[in-house]
Amino acid sequence: MARVAFVLADGFEDSEFRLPWDAVREAGHHAVIVGRARGEVLTGKKGTEHVSVDAALGEVRPSDFDALVVPGGHSPERLRREPAAVAFAREFVDSGKTVAAVCHGPQLLADGEVLRGRTLTSWPSLQRDLEHAGAHWVDEALVTDGNLVTSRKPADLPAFCDALVNRLSHVHGEARP
Repeated sequence: MARVAFVLADGFEDSEFRLPWDAVREAGHHAVIVGRARGEVLTGKKGTEHVSVDAALGEVRPSDFDALVVPGGHSPERLRREPAAVAFAREFVDSGKTVAAVCHGPQLLADGEVLRGRTLTSWPSLQRDLEHAGAHWVDEALVTDGNLVTSRKPADLPAFCDALVNRLSHVHGEARP
């Protein structure tokens, strides 16, 4: 069983949290919401999701987890202003563990200065920001570059979730049916 951190702040894209969260849990893995303060209640930008932070950024380290998921929405914009969130994401990418970011999620990675020479996708409006961070941006539903898994939007979530769960199934040598 893999342990997966979902890093969130208020205004996350509801479906970009819910679908990967459910996919990870349905595959038998342990999912943890990491945010600014333990117990803080966060609301998705559409208001359909309300979640409580399981662990504060200062309480956990990437070594506690096997993968990181960064949903989009307004959450990555808020998190990129938090040095602890940027450091957490940077350490995750540097560790070689899976980092899966969808839509606006790569904003957090750009601030961690870990995208130089990497190929990824995102919501189209982030193209220039990611290119300025040194990434090669492509307009595709799913892009995998080493330990980075990225997708553009909610419509891409089936491929994103499949790629994430498939990678998690290999963390502990599990075979996926």
